[in-house]
Amino acid sequence: MSPQGHAEGFALAVEAQRRADLAIERAERAEAAAARHAFLGSQPGPGQNLHARVAARHRRSAACHRSSALLQEAFARRAADWANGEGSQPRFMTGVAEACGTASAALTLMDSRQNQLAVAVSDESARAAQDLEYVLGEGPGRDAASTHRQLHVSGPTLERRWPGYGPAVFSLGITSVAAVPLRTPDNCVGSLAVFDPRPGLAAFRGLADVAEALIRILLLGPDADPELYGGTDHRDSVQQATGMVAAHAGCSVADALALIKARAFTGDLTTEAVARRILHGELNLG
Repeated sequence: MSPQGHAEGFALAVEAQRRADLAIERAERAEAAAARHAFLGSQPGPGQNLHARVAARHRRSAACHRSSALLQEAFARRAADWANGEGSQPRFMTGVAEACGTASAALTLMDSRQNQLAVAVSDESARAAQDLEYVLGEGPGRDAASTHRQLHVSGPTLERRWPGYGPAVFSLGITSVAAVPLRTPDNCVGSLAVFDPRPGLAAFRGLADVAEALIRILLLGPDADPELYGGTDHRDSVQQATGMVAAHAGCSVADALALIKARAFTGDLTTEAVARRILHGELNLG
């Protein structure tokens, strides 16, 4: 590894551990507050129910902070290993997948119409699965975000639920998917999906807890990091290529993006691969 790579890995490890330590401090404060309200709720009086509810909220907040700390610590360890020349450049989502009991996970941020704004993945299998959802406009992440409900689909039901996405993701060797929405107090900002998760309710328990922790890491609090240490992909190359196709073909941006997605699907390529060929002058869709 180059000196620059070593320094980058060390800096990532230090920052992730700092955030983990802060999350633990916040968890301890929330637990202390929960204990106080639980005690007050055990005393006779008109405020018993209120104190019990507040205590429950503080306990939930503490659990989320501890989950956040675990994710940060996992990333810190990987970053430290990378700084020492062990392994490849770490992805934050790798630890997310492990926390959910699977090898592959994808986080997608969306607007109110379920258009993908950004994606972060744990590995290439998750990236391929998420790119299929992006290209085809259907899949678990989109459904979880639009319905605000968790889902778990496996086996032949994949093809019945999503006629395009199901067979395509099955061809990747993925036979089961689960997804939960990423909820904020006022909105749903996307979804977290895992591939080949643990069977039954175990997948949902772990997935929902991690999704809550991710919301804090991504959006809430002074240490919010929507870029996930640089692991978030805003599909910049696809956006640039879409503009080029629209200009050359004299069509709308929406139609240009549809052309890129169609070429990716029929050519068994990712949208990023098609975009790179367009940007390099190797492919003309106009």
